[in-house]
Amino acid sequence: MDSSINIKGKIILITGALGQIGIEISKSFLLQGAKVILTDINLKAELELTKEFKNLGIDMDQFEFFELDITKEDQCKEVVDNIILRFSRIDVLINNAAIDAKFDKHSKISMENNRFEFFPISELKKSVEVNLIGTIIITQLVIQKMVQEGKGNIINVASTYSLVAPNQRLYDFGVGKTAFKPVDYVVSKSFLPNFTRYIATFYAKQSIRCNTIVPHGVFNDHSKDFLKNWEELSPIGRMCNSYELNGPFIFLASDASSYMTGSTLVVDGGWTAW
Repeated sequence: MDSSINIKGKIILITGALGQIGIEISKSFLLQGAKVILTDINLKAELELTKEFKNLGIDMDQFEFFELDITKEDQCKEVVDNIILRFSRIDVLINNAAIDAKFDKHSKISMENNRFEFFPISELKKSVEVNLIGTIIITQLVIQKMVQEGKGNIINVASTYSLVAPNQRLYDFGVGKTAFKPVDYVVSKSFLPNFTRYIATFYAKQSIRCNTIVPHGVFNDHSKDFLKNWEELSPIGRMCNSYELNGPFIFLASDASSYMTGSTLVVDGGWTAW
């Protein structure tokens, strides 16, 4: 069996594929010869990405886009069935779709007034519906196909906040306007490492692997104040460049990680080591 870090020909389904991490790893997978199904609730960047892929020399038959809301079971089933018709199987599922209140210049989600005691339960329910229930829905449907195929590989995208509490000092810029990482993301993402262990042990004898990757702090045009706080709180002293996630994702998607299941691969610049 080939245990090299090689994903050529693998059929990879990514949810939340048009977000920052999703776009980066999709390009990396495609350039390594994989076939990638990019799904997202919003496909407004589809034409731009298609042009970029073509400019990179990627064949049109290597990728396909599907609009997908992972909270809608009927839509998930339709997309999975269409992928099987088009590609015959799904080798790798990457559960990347999530609601996350970020603190970068592009985020439209406010981080202000998010103290726990006042956080709206309605917002918590939205995050749980996507980050937890939606992840389970799409995983169930894909695993049904993997069981039929006799093998499969699932990569869950967690967060350092699945492992440790947010250091709220990161969001304090000393200007009297306090921001907080809200509880909804922490609660809804914390289930992923143990969900990973559940799936890994449940399906191990059916040659279906499941691991979690834990990225943290991917740079996306953050403010100088935010970067200053990050440098002080992170052992490595800087945020992650998006391309630095490609290697870990390719490793987990490849047969080089064939003896890994139920594991958590932490790519956080040492954040959780302190």
